[in-house]
Amino acid sequence: MKTTHYFDTNVVTRRPDIKMEWIEYVLNNPVRTVTQANGRIRRWALISEVGKYLRVVTESDGETVHNAFFDRRFKP
Repeated sequence: MKTTHYFDTNVVTRRPDIKMEWIEYVLNNPVRTVTQANGRIRRWALISEVGKYLRVVTESDGETVHNAFFDRRFKP
């Protein structure tokens, strides 16, 4: 999986509880996908192990992960 410098230096450090396999799951099984005005793509999926929705933001290529976090405000 490709990642941005921001992801490698900030997200991984601040959110060590997010597993890489969960990020891959969201990329392959999103319940919703939204393209932002800047071209980045947001995807959400429920991580049943924790009962929360994980938002994964990729660059416009749809592959390079830029951010990932549990989205408390997401409504399916």
